Formats: sequence, structure tokens, C-alpha cells
Amino acid sequence: MGFFDKLLIRIFKGKRKEHPWLAYYSRKDRSIKFTNKSIYNYMRDNVGDDLDFYAINYFGNRITYFKFLKKVNTISKALKAWDVKKGDVVSICMPNTPEAVEMFYACNKIGAVADMIHPLSAANEIKFYLSESKSKILMLYDANYEKVKDIIKDTNVDKIIMVSVKESMPKVMGIGYSLTQGLKIKRPVNDSKYIKWKEFLNLAYSYHKKIKVNVGPKDLGVILHSGGTTGTPKGIMISNYSFNALAQQGGVNVYNARPKDKVVTILPIFHGFGLGVCVHCPLSLKVEVILVPEFNNKRFYKIMDKYHPNILAGVPTLWEAILNNKMFDKLDLSALKYVISGGDYLTLSLEKKMNKYLRQHGAKISISKGYGMTESVAATAYTYDGSNEPGSIGIPMVGNEFCICPPESIEPLDFGEEGEICVNGPTIMMGYLNNKVETKKVLRRHKDGKTWLHTGDIGYIAPNGVIYFTQRLKRVIVSSGFNVYPSAIEEVIERHPDVSKCCVISIPHEYKMHVPKAYIILKEGKSDTFKFRNEIKKLCKENLAAYSQVKNIEIVNSLPKTLYNKFDYVKLEKEEQEKYEKEKAAK
Repeated sequence: MGFFDKLLIRIFKGKRKEHPWLAYYSRKDRSIKFTNKSIYNYMRDNVGDDLDFYAINYFGNRITYFKFLKKVNTISKALKAWDVKKGDVVSICMPNTPEAVEMFYACNKIGAVADMIHPLSAANEIKFYLSESKSKILMLYDANYEKVKDIIKDTNVDKIIMVSVKESMPKVMGIGYSLTQGLKIKRPVNDSKYIKWKEFLNLAYSYHKKIKVNVGPKDLGVILHSGGTTGTPKGIMISNYSFNALAQQGGVNVYNARPKDKVVTILPIFHGFGLGVCVHCPLSLKVEVILVPEFNNKRFYKIMDKYHPNILAGVPTLWEAILNNKMFDKLDLSALKYVISGGDYLTLSLEKKMNKYLRQHGAKISISKGYGMTESVAATAYTYDGSNEPGSIGIPMVGNEFCICPPESIEPLDFGEEGEICVNGPTIMMGYLNNKVETKKVLRRHKDGKTWLHTGDIGYIAPNGVIYFTQRLKRVIVSSGFNVYPSAIEEVIERHPDVSKCCVISIPHEYKMHVPKAYIILKEGKSDTFKFRNEIKKLCKENLAAYSQVKNIEIVNSLPKTLYNKFDYVKLEKEEQEKYEKEKAAK
């Protein structure tokens, strides 16, 4: 905390304004009314008659709102032909493709719930998600067939729609994909559970009724997945009202965005940041969404160079990739109106480097920062005009409130005092799916009668309303923007019969920012062998998502412990950080 912050705290002590961040917003912004429409109707009504505007751009295939909405209608009819009713769950296990986005809106149009599953999830994780939601329909990225074919029998799923990323690619590119990647993908043979995408769409011709479903604001609209604050997989229930509220808040934050502007959507749609901030919000603003299913330096450069997008959102890993690749030295970024960083804490040094890069490449803006968690769809704070102070996470997005409480307490602290960041607002989740115990731990009623989301993060609020994140209360590793939970990895590794104890820590990584490392204590008489390490890798691969795989294993006889007789992972992480910095300095 700087000298002037401390001085302001002394001056304002006892003169606390209840919501000092409201001073940053206009009277119109402060009086925002959140819609009671369904997710689909909110987007459709905002588009109005501008159906010739482009909705989605996928590898150069630009899809108008007319074609996009027509496809959504076709998919909704196909689902109705399968007798999908309001409240039924449809699981979408896909990367960023037009088909996945269209399916998301089609589900909402008929009142079904879209269950968004990470396609890089391990087979057992996917089985858990499907079983937890009792989903009967799965939209599956075809490259994942081998991964799920043996676990489907243990779920309620009886229909699987197989979709390739090439479906909406330009024809020549689609042929190229089939020849290079498509031949590697195994597909089901004579299994009635599986149906190809085009065959599924043809079902719409057998449904002749008019679709008329009343979807209310408090109805469940989306299930997102996260480890919550403990690392145990959880389904996060988001209502139509909350999902739309995020889009409306986003519209206030990017007030310079105009219809026909372009946003690069590289953040995945199975994440609240990707689906809410980078798809639903821009589509509702008539901003063209450039969908990127997988990051590739050359492809990303071509998109930036050809389309000159106006909005770019990403995680710190993306900014590192841009800064460390000479290819991006040639970019003209003068069209950019907003560059938004989220998903992980943006260090002050990276923030400065990125701002310098933006100015050197013609952009007249500084990088903006968002802060939030899946339990609130995505962002809850944003560096709105005047609040983009270095190192801060901005102010509460319009309609939100923040307070700071001592951990495990509901008593609010004063300005400048560090404690757990708590959030109240329209985007807060309905709760964890089938898990009231964990829901009660993070959604707590305070003395003001309001329900507050306890984030598990530590920070403080300055007297001017600007919020600062300082550290995580919960034990979590953020790797390339994805939450990795050490406790979940430890539990998997300790299943091995030769393992006595395991401690997983975060270690620095040049590109991914942080990756997990496992310290393993073997049982007496067991030894470190090539076979043992392969078995550990196999165990992790079968039970953990691709981004949660351990990058480094060290076999030890003992580990440092805290006064409470727990492994001192903080000390271990400090040692790894010092080692990394020495190695970096020696290069």
C-alpha cells in the first residue's frame, strides 16, 4: 500500500462513504435496471432488425445474425423433436465453435439448461459432471470420443451429438483439416447413441409445432464448472437473470463499443469469462465475435493483422505470448478500444510492459483488468474510467457491492484493512448443484440481510473505492488462466499404493505463469523407478484435466512443516521462486 493510500485512510477514518465507487459512474449507469428476459430473448431483442450484421467469424467464415438465429431455431426444433423439455440438461463439451454457441442459445430458447463442460477434462471428470447434472444429451467434440466411450454407460446420457471443429470452416480449410487432423480421430461404428451433427439438424424437419416456452429470470440457465474454494468439482448454477446482468454490466464498461465492432474470443466458452464476457455480451451489443477454438501464434497474428479487432480479452499468459514473440512486433493495434485482462492476477511488471507495448503499436489505451470468479459468472470488478490504478483490480461493476471481512467472519472491515473479499450483486450464482453444504460456506447472509459471496481471496478497499487484490486465501494455482487445485492432485497421486504422502505446490513457468509440482514421499521399502513415474502420470491423466497435469515430480524423504504440523507449501513455493529467479538471471 502506497504512502498516499495510507494518508487518505487516516483522513477518511470515521468519515466512511458507504459506496465510494459509485462516484465513477454516471447517474444513468447507477440507475441501471437488470432485465427479466431469458438469455436468448435478451440477445435476440437487442439485435432487432440488424440481421445483416455479422454475428460470428470462424476462420474467415463470417456468419450474419440472420443465419446464426436461423441455425439456433433449427437446433431448438431438433431438440424438441427429441422431446427436450424446460429444465432438461443438455451438456456441451466443445471448444469455441459456432455450433457450440448456437447450441447454447437453442437450449435457452426452449428452456433447457446448458451444461458447459471443458473438453480437456479427464474422462472421470466428464463422467462426474454428466452424472451430477443427470444430463441425457451430450454435444461432444468428436476428438474426445476415445476419452468418453467407456464412461458413457455409467451416466444417464442416451444421445450423443458428434461435432467436428471443421463443421463451419471454409470448405478448403475443412478439407485440409480432415486430411491432417480428422484422420486421427476415431469415431463410433454402429452405435445408436451417437449421431452426426448434420443428421441431428435434420431432426428439425420432423418438428412442426411453434416453440413457445416461458423462461423466467430466476430459472436455471447455465451450469458452469469449477473446483470452488476447495478443489472438489462443483456445478455452478447460473440463472438467466444473473447471466444477462453480466452482459448488461459489460455493456456499461465497454461503452465505446459500437455495432459492427469486432472482439477476439480466444477465452473458452466453457468458462464464464469466455461465454459471458466474450460471447453473450458482444453478441447482445451487435459486436462481431471472432471465435478462436485453440491458440496458435501464427493464426492469432493473422486474425489481429487482418481484422484489426476493437476488443481483445485474455489471461496474462496471452500477454506474455505477445510480448515474447517477435512476430507481434509488426502489429498495428490502433483500432483497439479495449484490452481486458482477467482469469488471473496481472502483475504490476507485466501490466507496465503491456501498456508500453500497446502505446508502441498505436493503441491509445491502457490494459484494463477484471476480477471475479465462476461463482459470479465471471467479472465482478473492473478498472472503469478513472479507477485503473496500477496494481488494482478496479471498482465494483455497476450494481455490485464489495466489502472486506476477516476470514471466517461476516463483520465488515474499514478502508485499507486487509481481509477476505466479499461480493454482493446480480451475477451471484444460485448455488452449487446438489451441494448445499458447500453452498452455505461461500454464500453467507450478513447482518445487512444481503447474501454475500465469500471469494477466498484477500484484499482491501482504498477510500476512493478502488480495490486491491493481495493474495489468495484458498490454495489454488492459476495456470494459463485455469484454476488448478493442489489438494485435488494430491488426492489422486496418493491413490497410488507406493505413495505415503504428497504435497503439490505452484512453481513459476515462463509461459504459463505457474504450473504444479509434486513432492512425493514413498512408503517404506518402495523406490523411485521409471515405471513408478509412468504410473503416476497415467493416474493423473485418467483423473485430472489436461491443464492440471503435474509438470515436475520430486521424490523426497521429508518435507518442511508448519507449526500446525502441515506441509509448509508456502516455504517450498518461496524456495522454487528463488531458484527460478536465479536461473533466469544466469541466462
